[in-house]
Amino acid sequence: MNSSILILLQLLLAHIITDFVIQPDKWVRDKRRNKSKSKFLYIHALLAGLLTYILLMEPSWWYIALFIGFTHFFTDLWKLQFSKDSLKIFASDQILHLFAIFLAWLYLTSNFDNVIPFISEILNSQSAMAIIVGYLIIILPAGYLIGKATKRWQNEVEDDLRQNSLDSAGRFIGIFERILVLTFILTYNLSSIGFLIAAKSILRFSDKSEIGARKQTEYVLIGTLMSFTFTIIVGFLVRHIAFQ
Repeated sequence: MNSSILILLQLLLAHIITDFVIQPDKWVRDKRRNKSKSKFLYIHALLAGLLTYILLMEPSWWYIALFIGFTHFFTDLWKLQFSKDSLKIFASDQILHLFAIFLAWLYLTSNFDNVIPFISEILNSQSAMAIIVGYLIIILPAGYLIGKATKRWQNEVEDDLRQNSLDSAGRFIGIFERILVLTFILTYNLSSIGFLIAAKSILRFSDKSEIGARKQTEYVLIGTLMSFTFTIIVGFLVRHIAFQ
């Protein structure tokens, strides 16, 4: 009998191969154009079920392959109703696929009864809650706080940032930056923070002799130092609470 983790890996591998390895761009374009009338939509769903059946290597689990094939078909059909395959739609599509896989895995491993106790254990775990709250703080409130703190300088460089920077790029860079710093702290890899700072130091906007460029660089430096300082403080607090 397959182990619980192995079953999950087999289900995930079948999905990855189906959606990202053996699906040509021609199929994707045809599905988007013809939607439910596209033969490739049916072939794709059939392959999802077939690969699941093959990789599970358990003939008596044919109904799981059928379940994966059907859910894959209707999830893709739902996605095709949208005119654009945006990041939001793509992520939602993948979450639905993974949810179906998760349900199949719970059924095969008889773990349905353990879901609620597992969630309850996390909610009652000081370590787990400290880590979850820590990441939420540095992802959401931290960005808002840093934005407010640097507001006085933002107006001076706003035009330059709008012309020479990608839309919302700074916000997303800050989020991923803080996630990395917090992760390094929680995994006791403090030296990696220095590497991250060094890597970011290669950032160049334009000729530093220009006044506008210097203001822009100083603005980014202030925001970066605030971001690192805030995350380091939160990281050490979380580590103290979670691993004391």
